Formats: sequence, C-alpha cells, structure tokens
Amino acid sequence: MVPADKIFGQVFPQQRGPFGGGVSPVAPPPKRVPVKRQNAPAEDEVLVRAIGQEVDGQVYHLRGAAEVETAEILLKADEIDYNETTGDVDARGNVYYKNYMSSEEMWAQKAKYNLKEESGTFSEVRGNAQGKIQFRPGLLVSQNPFNFQGRWAEKIKSRFILYEGFLTNCVLPKPWWRLTAPRFDIIPGERALVHRAVFRLRRVPIFYVPVFYKALSEEPRKSGFLTPNFGNSTRLGFRYGLGYYWAINRSYDAMYRGQWFTRRGLAHEVNFRGKPRQGTDFDIYLYGVNDRGRVTDSGERIREGGFLINGSGRSVLGRGWTGAANINYLSSFLFRQAFTQSFNEAIFSAVNSNGHVQRSWDTYVLGMEFSRHQFFQSTLPDDQVVIRKLPTVDFHSRDRRLFGKVIPVWYSFDSSAGFFNRREPGFITRQFTDRLHFAPRILASLQWKGFSLTPSYTFHATHYGSRKDLSMATATATAGRDLYRQANDLGAELNLPSLERIFRGPKWLGSEMKHVIESRVTFRHVSGVRDFREIIRFDEADILTSTTEADVSLTNRLYAKRNGTVDEVLSWQVMQRRYFDPTFGGAVVEGSRNVFLSSTTLTGYSFIDRPRHYSPVISVLRASPLRSAALEWRTDWDPLFKRITNSTVIADARLGQTFFGIGHNQVRGTSQVSPNANQMLLRGGIGAPGRRGWSAGYTGVYDFRDAKMQFATTELSYNSDCCGLSFQFRRLSFGTRNENQYLVSFAIANIGSFGTLRRQERMF
Repeated sequence: MVPADKIFGQVFPQQRGPFGGGVSPVAPPPKRVPVKRQNAPAEDEVLVRAIGQEVDGQVYHLRGAAEVETAEILLKADEIDYNETTGDVDARGNVYYKNYMSSEEMWAQKAKYNLKEESGTFSEVRGNAQGKIQFRPGLLVSQNPFNFQGRWAEKIKSRFILYEGFLTNCVLPKPWWRLTAPRFDIIPGERALVHRAVFRLRRVPIFYVPVFYKALSEEPRKSGFLTPNFGNSTRLGFRYGLGYYWAINRSYDAMYRGQWFTRRGLAHEVNFRGKPRQGTDFDIYLYGVNDRGRVTDSGERIREGGFLINGSGRSVLGRGWTGAANINYLSSFLFRQAFTQSFNEAIFSAVNSNGHVQRSWDTYVLGMEFSRHQFFQSTLPDDQVVIRKLPTVDFHSRDRRLFGKVIPVWYSFDSSAGFFNRREPGFITRQFTDRLHFAPRILASLQWKGFSLTPSYTFHATHYGSRKDLSMATATATAGRDLYRQANDLGAELNLPSLERIFRGPKWLGSEMKHVIESRVTFRHVSGVRDFREIIRFDEADILTSTTEADVSLTNRLYAKRNGTVDEVLSWQVMQRRYFDPTFGGAVVEGSRNVFLSSTTLTGYSFIDRPRHYSPVISVLRASPLRSAALEWRTDWDPLFKRITNSTVIADARLGQTFFGIGHNQVRGTSQVSPNANQMLLRGGIGAPGRRGWSAGYTGVYDFRDAKMQFATTELSYNSDCCGLSFQFRRLSFGTRNENQYLVSFAIANIGSFGTLRRQERMF
C-alpha cells in the first residue's frame, strides 16, 4: 500500500537529506470561510419547489426547475419524484447536488437519493469538493477544489465511491494532471483509497500504483512504501531509490530509503523520530554509502564511502531543569566532499556535537555540558583536530546590580570545572585532562553630559591538570605537571557624545535625512599570563594573553525618514587596535599562526604571525538605499603590508519578482596565517516560491585562483494553478569532485511533490 502523502511529498517536513539543507517558512494561505445561508429550512423541514407540481398521496411529482432542499443538501433537476414517507428522491435531467456541510457539488444525468439515509447513486457524474489544505513549508498551495468525473457514483452517508473516473485539482476541461482509476473510495475527514490508479500528466501516463492511500485526518500518518525515484549523475551514474515509511504509533515513526548508484554502490537513508512525552522529542538521521570506489584514469578504484549521523533532542526535565542535545558525526571529510549535494557543506570542515542540562533562576545559570568538536584539516585519514568536553559543569551569573545610585556597580562571574581531551596529528592529551576556571567581574557606569565611561575589572583564575611539554623539540607531548594561570584584566570603554545633523536629502531617499557620528575609545590591560605556550587550547578561555591595548572606533550613520518611518540607509565603521606590548607578554611565535583572544574579538581573519604594534584597520560598510537592496563590504587594511589583506563584499537586490546578488571574497595574507583565496558568488533570477507561471534562477561560485567554476546551479520552474514542474542542472568541481547532475521535481498543489530534486534544494 502506498500512502499518497509519501508519493507526492517528503516523509518528514524537516527532512534534511544527505548533508543538510533546509526550507524557510512561508505563510499559509488564508482559510476559506463558509457563507451563511439565508432562509434555510429548519432541521427536520423539507422544501419542494417546481414550475409544475402534482401530489399523489405522499409522492410529489415536480416538473420544470424542480428542487428539493433540506438544512444540509439541495437537489435540482428537470424532473423530480419525491416520496415524503420514505424520503426517496428520483431526479432526472440536469441533476445538481449541493452539500452545504462539506461544500461538495455534483452534476449528473440522473440520481436516486434517500434523504433519511443520506445515501444514493448518481449517473454520468462530475463534481468538485474543497480539499483540506495541510500546509507544510515548501508546499505548493492552491485554492482550487478537487474536481472529479466518473461513469457513476455512490454516496453512503459520509462515504463517497466514484467508479471509472478521475480526480484532479486543475481547472477543467484540460487539466494538467489526472489520477484515473476504476474505483475511488473516499471518507471525508478520514481517508481516500484508490485501487489500480494511473497518474497522467496531460494524457501521458507517468506511473501506475496498485493501491493509493491518502490520509484526510488532522494528522495524517500511515505506513507504506515511498514513491520510487530516479535520476542521473555523471559521477554516480543512474540512481534508483525506493523506501518505506513506518508509522509505529502516535509517538514514533521511522523511514528507510535505499538508493542504488550504478557506478558507486548502495546508499542508505534512515530517519527515526519520536515524542515520548509532552515536552520531550528527538530526531535521528543517518546517511551512508557502501561505495565500490571512484574509478581513476589508471583504472584504480578509490573508495570514498562513509556515513554521517545527525541527531537532535530536547526535554523539559522538571523543577526548572531542561535538557537539549545536537549530535553530529561524520566518518570522514572525503565522504562529505564526495557525496554532498551542497557546495557550502562541502567546504565546511567542522563537525560539532553538544548536549547539556541546565537550570536558570534569577541571574544564575547552572548546567552540565558534553561536547565534541571535530575540525578536518584535509581529506587525508586522521588529519583532523578533535576536542572533547566530557563533561564540564558551568555556573554563571549575568550582571547583578550591587549598589550605587550616582555610580551604579554591577557584578557577574563565569566558572567551570571539567575534563577535556584534545587529539591532532602529532599531539594528544590524556583522556581526562582536568581544568578549573573562575572569573569574577565588576563593572561600573559613569554618565556626564553625553560622555559615558564604563570601567571594569576581571580576575581570571584557571588551573590545568596538564601542560605542553616544551622540553621536547616539537612539543608533541604533555607533562603531568599542573599549571596555574591567573590574570588581572582591567578595561575601560569611553563613548563620546554623538554629533548629529538633520537636513533635507534627495526625494528618492526620503523627506528628511539625519547624519550621526559616533566615536568610541576602549582600553584593556591584561597582566599575569605566563607560560602561554604551555597552555593546551580547548576553547576561547585558553587563548587569553597578557596585553596592553587600545581601540579607536569611528562610526558614521545616515538615517532617512520615509512615510513616517525612520530607516538606517548607510553605516560605516572604521576601527583599529594599538598594541603597546607587541609580543603579548612573550606569547607570539614569529613565523607561525598565532590565535589570541585579542585578535578574535576584532576580526574573523588571523593576522598575527610576528610581533606587531598595530592591528589591521577594520572597515565595515553597510548600505541599504532602497528597502529592497542592501550592500555590505568588510575589509582589513594591514599597515604592515600596505594593502587590503581581507575583503568580503555581499550585495543583494530584489525588484518585484526579479532578484540579483553578488559576493566576492579575497584573502591576501601570508602562508603562515591563512591560505590565499579569491572567489566570486553570483546569483540571480526572476520568480518566487509558489509563483504562478515561469521562474528561473542561477547560482554560481567561481574560483579565480583555480580558474574554474566550482559550483553552479541553474533552475527552470513552471507553476500552473494546480501543479508545478522544476528542472535543475548542477555543476560541481572541487577537490576530486567533477560532476554534472540533472534533477527534476513535479509538485501537486496542496499534496506534495516527487522526483529527484528535493524541495529544500529548490530555488522556487
């Protein structure tokens, strides 16, 4: 048995597919509101009307524009014979039936119906009924009713049976799609069952289904086989897939899908999810490939198979405690690059898993955390960095006001205790390396005539149960000696009064403009951090260094008043950090990549590979002159090299149904800090999800250093009033990947879609 929900849609609304993906939510269509009838008959009343009427005992003979109406139905015909005692109605010629409860309409040549039993038969019938729209993200929606037509139909109370007919939600007489079958058995609000069904696109038969099931209940869940799918890839070959969905009970369900790649092997996809009790749910997903291997030019096969596991769950534990987990495991980076369908996924080399239980009250948070962070350095086996927390106990407090009316003072703290492990090529710690950390903080705020001064003091105290052994030439081992780090962290932030001016600007920007200049100066002095090179890095708490530094930041903002609302149309922030201690307390290793807390809080790019007095000049420009267009440009200008070392530009615009985007990323640092890069992203098209008519779009990523298009997607879609067809061509060329893919999807409004193009991968 094949559930219609599984034939025409994804099994799970949040189905990830191999290596992730997602769909942005879309607002559901407005609900239909039934129109109230005027002068409707009473509950037990039957009204008869006709041009000519004859009464023979309890039988009414109605001729010409004959009607029989109750509180629930209306029957019209050229001729009607109605038996008042038995409730039998015999209608002939241009029969029309209307059910006011279900909004069902039918036309027939003749009909026999019993008002008391609410049952009857209709010959040469056609009609329509409004189907229930079960909204899901990415679902094509339509307000069209379901139209049906058949040789004859039988109605038995709420059950409706159509013989030798078809069903569609397209506009007749030339529907885009039809589902034909010798028998349709429908119980509104419960289910629809069809035997020996043939799905036709126009007049072309697409596939045959022995048994077709469509759940019509509020929460339709039914076990059954999934629709077969097939596609083609120049790298994987032809692929054929079949799966099964198992509705275990009200709280659990599972899905398995197998796909055969003719050139590579068998892929497995498993999804298991459940809701054991109120406030607790989980979702586990597994994808793996038994790869026969990629054939090289020499005829050798290189195996790239593997698997991934994604799991998420949450639970309300009671007494204020909550728990959550997000588990991700990837067997190898080579497997991800070989079988992912997403370019962003292919270049993302981190896999993070974490789980925690915590309780919050007042300003305090107490919790226990388990985590595993995996960073792949390349596709080579074991070329990765793995950091584990197993477990850590954290106790934090947000800022609490202690005292002060004229000069308010706040207090907060961070503390943690746990066991850690780090493993990378040439270095491994003990399985359970303990670390204790405590950092109380005091902060005050002084305000005077627009000036704002915020001084703060933090005391960092950290105990490590192990340290790097620098006595070895390569420092690839740890020593069992404890390490204690304490640091005094003194800081201050000064915000100067803003300078403002209001003036008239161009009409296309708004009626009034406002220019604001904001300036800020910060100072920080950290002392006491010794033996920095012996500290094992587990997280951001371990990259604190001694430093004396000051920041200067200048921000220009431009606001526009448009139709009574104020929008920021332009902002430009420029800042730079001055280092009075260029060696950071002796922590800098010249000729190597140094990652300190001081640099990570300034920019996302590393820049310290030698002692230096100044950071790069950081510039962040944002512009949105139109509400439908935006630009962001981030640059790092390094005075050491007298050039822009890092630049990222992103621009997007949408005018009506037309959209365009461009992005460029360039890195020109040193080989010790980060590899150079020069890539451009282009995207554009016309259309929108669910839009009627044609839509077309393109996305491409070009690498100037390799002089090749690493990823490109072209999509062409057409949506009618009742269905949609999407074609997509993909080009992937990165690492060992050199592949073309051809994907297609057919969507039926209010039901779902099937094909090789997943809805989370579609542009429209």
